[in-house]
Amino acid sequence: MSALVAVGGAGVAAADPPYPTFPPDRNQLPQLPTEPQLYDLLPIPTPREDPWYNDPENLDSYQPGQIVRSREVQTRLLGIPFPVYTKQLLFRSNDVHDNPIVTATTVIVPGIPWSGSPRPVLSFQEAIDSTDSACNPSYTLQTGTMKEAALAVYWLTQGFAINVPDFDGKFNTFNTYAEGKMVLDSLRAMKNDAGLGLTDSGIALYGYSGGGSGSIRAAELRATYAPDVRILGTSIGGTPGNLVGIASYATREQPGLTGTSNFTMWLGLASLAREYPDVFRPENLLNDEGQRLLRDFQSRCYATIALSGVYRPLSDYYQPGRSLETSPEILKVLQDNSLGQHIPDTPVLWWHGMWDELIPPSVVLPTVNSYWERGADLRFYTVPVPEHITNAVTGWPPAVAWTSAVLRGLPPGPKFKADFQPLPPGFPGS
Repeated sequence: MSALVAVGGAGVAAADPPYPTFPPDRNQLPQLPTEPQLYDLLPIPTPREDPWYNDPENLDSYQPGQIVRSREVQTRLLGIPFPVYTKQLLFRSNDVHDNPIVTATTVIVPGIPWSGSPRPVLSFQEAIDSTDSACNPSYTLQTGTMKEAALAVYWLTQGFAINVPDFDGKFNTFNTYAEGKMVLDSLRAMKNDAGLGLTDSGIALYGYSGGGSGSIRAAELRATYAPDVRILGTSIGGTPGNLVGIASYATREQPGLTGTSNFTMWLGLASLAREYPDVFRPENLLNDEGQRLLRDFQSRCYATIALSGVYRPLSDYYQPGRSLETSPEILKVLQDNSLGQHIPDTPVLWWHGMWDELIPPSVVLPTVNSYWERGADLRFYTVPVPEHITNAVTGWPPAVAWTSAVLRGLPPGPKFKADFQPLPPGFPGS
């Protein structure tokens, strides 16, 4: 996010109170090269070029979580080989419409001995937040460019195994309940590989922001979709609850740093148009320039999508008379995929920043309150610092401590809801 601040801060102009809007001429970055173009220069083939990711001819005959093929690979951290055993599994799952699909997961086992019980597993859902399969962790773990890889080390050093699924699928759809299905089926695949020795392991889920989206959706679906997967607890942070609310917020011009949120809706539209092509029709919603930008966002990783999309509110590119709010079919998809369709039947630790420029409290607290009122085994607290990435860092140590405790068989602790007061009306990001 420091890069976003630097970009947004360049050329800040004075503005009338109460809040500055910068830059005054919006995002003027030229078209950036895509990350997949850079990955093409590496000796490791991208998923699009790697036949290992291909569908089997008889995909319909596979059961959810059944392994299609597997391989051993080298995990790298910042490009440097990391001394762990790593196996990748291609498995069958289901999309949001229950059509069969394949996606991959990466299972990492440290050399630290484990005795007395099956080795516990932390399922780490990265904030993939991208539109190209080359951005998925099954690939970036091999190249050493997975942005959150260093965070997983602290579970590995305790002897836990790590499961890292491509939970947005090889077509990179985003913020739907298909994410939860793919997380759960990745754990089924891990259990189905007897050679890993993790068939009877207890499992905890972790994810921040987009990773929290996949984690909590898996926790919500566990009881009905995958009761055979034993989840001991789920820790998430920085995750939107109400997609209608976040869409309304992020599609409009916002003042100051909150204007960086605009990129999330370009990402969301590019993704949801793949999962719901009959509903999200860019040619009906956006003008020519908006459609050109959206085409450019079709094959990018989070970094260049963020840089290209900040301070570019989607509302500036609507066709006359069109918007998300005037499209009931779009609002229905967003509502159907908002959190709270189910209540997790396992313990949850959820945190959120007191001020988050990307995910405002207004799209989180109603879902938290709904979880609480409906009897969720919930622990919710507020990180008393601002800014989305800062909240990821400050909320991560308690998440590591809590998930490590439940993985070792300790109780999850009492339920609590220590939420903050809503921000004053009109405050940016309220």
